[in-house]
Amino acid sequence: MRKFELIAPCHFGLESVLKREITDLGYDVSLTEDGRVSFLGDEEAVARANIGLRTAERVLIKVGRFHAETYDELFEATKALDWENYIPSDARFNVVKAASIKSKLFSPSDIQSIMKKAMVERLKSVYGIERFPETGDDYPIRVTLLKDEVTVGLDTTGVSLHKRGYRKLVAKAPIAENLAAALIMLTPWKPGRILVDPFCGSGTIPIEAALMAANMAPGMNRDFSAMDWEHIVAPKVWKDAFDEARDEVKMPADCDIQGYDIDKSMIETARANAKLAGVDSLIHFQTRDVKDLSHSSKYGFIITNPPYGERLEEREALFPLYKTLADRYKALNDWSMFVITSFDKAEETFGLKADKNRKIYNGMLKTYYYSFLGKKPPKRA
Repeated sequence: MRKFELIAPCHFGLESVLKREITDLGYDVSLTEDGRVSFLGDEEAVARANIGLRTAERVLIKVGRFHAETYDELFEATKALDWENYIPSDARFNVVKAASIKSKLFSPSDIQSIMKKAMVERLKSVYGIERFPETGDDYPIRVTLLKDEVTVGLDTTGVSLHKRGYRKLVAKAPIAENLAAALIMLTPWKPGRILVDPFCGSGTIPIEAALMAANMAPGMNRDFSAMDWEHIVAPKVWKDAFDEARDEVKMPADCDIQGYDIDKSMIETARANAKLAGVDSLIHFQTRDVKDLSHSSKYGFIITNPPYGERLEEREALFPLYKTLADRYKALNDWSMFVITSFDKAEETFGLKADKNRKIYNGMLKTYYYSFLGKKPPKRA
């Protein structure tokens, strides 16, 4: 099988979670940088990573990496890459995204245009043709410039990995599925333990927890760009990877995952999404105000994404809301609470000192992930 260096981008601040996932899949991490983790693998790794990674944005095949400070250098270095190993003569190919950070070349549209021209020049000389029909399959290219270092990747995923396929209906400000999964994985929660999201919206956090409890791979019910690239990843490799994912599903007998929201329509949406995900039997959704949050058992988990109050008039309402959440948490017996928010007065409003406060970038929005740890349950005999 062909060997590749693969690149998996992720939310800034969640590299350690993704690195652990990649290692658990059985692959060697080659490089960890801000917002991405690189690892070594074959064509099987392309399929298994796309189907199985919960916290990644996508999976790229690294085509090359080079230094460029001028557009001439960018053109020549791009042209020198072995594009013919990836892109057939009838392919549709474009640089679909270029990101530049602290680099002399900073215009995404110019970077995209010059790299496309360089790719065409390279492939014209290889295939001996002047015009490309571009009637075949899509081969999207993604480029990152960081301090004049250019990393070029072929996007094997297509639609971002956070789109599992189950969320047809969404809340006003939904949390991305891969971010929700990462938040859960940053806690000591394990399937079989109680998990409650009192601001569940369209149900993303409870659904991601239920997928983990059932060992359902997040990408097992969707398609990927590279499924059309038979010269790179054979159809049998994809079939085997999907079969492996389906064989590993095991619905748990004991599962206590709950989602509450004050909006009845959101609860109906969450139930519909959970059904599409195949985990509706594992989650109890209920229309309930946060002031009514209670549970009789010990050692449970609150994992939640409450309102942030991005507008000034909304921020005033956050103080009583967050205080109510803290009061209900304090009334629970030896529970832990994990809250992601951009509200910078959250800890002060809770009246609690977080055991850990992790910065996570949700797109361009800086958020804080507060961890309040309760007692550990006694070890079972």
